[in-house]
Amino acid sequence: MGFNEADTRAKLINPALYRRGWSEDNIRREETPGGIDVVNQKARRRSKGRMDYVLRLIVRSDTQPVAVALIEAKQEDALPTEGLQQGIDYVACMLHNIPFVYSTNGHLFVEYDGSTGITSAPQPMSAFPTPNELRQRYETMMGFSLDDEAAKPLLTKYSTGEDTRRYYQDAAIRAALEKIARCERQNEPARVLLSLATGAGKTFIAVNLLKRIADAGLLKRALFVCDRDELRTQAAGAFQNLFGADAAMVSARQPQKNAKILIATYQTLDVDGDEDDANFLTTHYPEDYFSHIVIDECHRSAWGKWSQVLTRNPSAVQVGLTATPRQLDIPEDSDESRRDQQITADNLLYFGEPVYEYSIGQGMEDGYLAACQLQRSRVNLDETGITKQEILAHNPIDARTGLPITEADLDDLYANTSFEADCLTHLYAASQGGS
Repeated sequence: MGFNEADTRAKLINPALYRRGWSEDNIRREETPGGIDVVNQKARRRSKGRMDYVLRLIVRSDTQPVAVALIEAKQEDALPTEGLQQGIDYVACMLHNIPFVYSTNGHLFVEYDGSTGITSAPQPMSAFPTPNELRQRYETMMGFSLDDEAAKPLLTKYSTGEDTRRYYQDAAIRAALEKIARCERQNEPARVLLSLATGAGKTFIAVNLLKRIADAGLLKRALFVCDRDELRTQAAGAFQNLFGADAAMVSARQPQKNAKILIATYQTLDVDGDEDDANFLTTHYPEDYFSHIVIDECHRSAWGKWSQVLTRNPSAVQVGLTATPRQLDIPEDSDESRRDQQITADNLLYFGEPVYEYSIGQGMEDGYLAACQLQRSRVNLDETGITKQEILAHNPIDARTGLPITEADLDDLYANTSFEADCLTHLYAASQGGS
């Protein structure tokens, strides 16, 4: 009987990797906290999360390691291809933002190449790629060398260490820095879109992304734009924790032009109007004033509300953050759905496809986001058991006009097709009238 998976790692895989030039400094074990299941309406965390075995390149002793591969360890008597599925390995590549996934039983390994989608034939561990070999392949795939000036932020360490970041946050930051370096190498505008579920820590990503760029000496002035005062306050606190007095919150009276990082809302910048009209943005910040711009929750505001921030700074590195999937599946045909689709289309047209995505489902599976339990409820008022007479007994009024609702009005107001758009408003009015 062969070694179990843990012993295979310790006694076969690790020694084989060491012989190929991979030291413990090159290896990071990423462990998730484990998902939370809802059983009988009670939350229960699973015993342990997923352990991923990530290989990272170290260019110099003082640089941030760059993740390039993941190893799926199998027990010794398993086939090296056991459990290997292209779909699973594709997901692993995307989740960790890495090009290569390996599966091994300690004797043989197979490689999944994320750039080609090809899985290799089994090979002996003596042929496992060395760090230099994977670096060459990584650089060819990326289109730049890790020695390039544009790659400096990628090699700049987290200023507070890696203990507070999560694997997907690191993956998102690397994905953004890789695209920025690739665009600079190709002399193209750097436009980056990151899509992560609400609660996944997009502010953490934005702060550390800009901090690593700043520490690499490549940031002149940056603007972080959000759409609500509370988000501005929250972001300002996060930025000031790392940048100190170099980060400042913009208000109507304080353009904060001495700070390196400005945190503002769309409303403060007054960019809701015609681009030809003078506003706070054009009055205080000349064209190409900012070298880097981050638009938070870029799906929430229609393109016209904040596009001026970007078009006035065409040379800036521009990053969009969103919690909305790349493509909304909206079967209904309404003004609101068409606006949502247009916002998504504008984002993708301008920024391109997201360089990294982390869904709410993956967040729950990993245990980083709270689990939810779906509750079925009826939306067909004809099946609720509520009669028109019971509604009329509450003396309902129209919430929009203040006029009483008659029995004749109910047939139109509570039509099934308009439940979400109209009925909740009027049911609220009805309940207020009878309580």
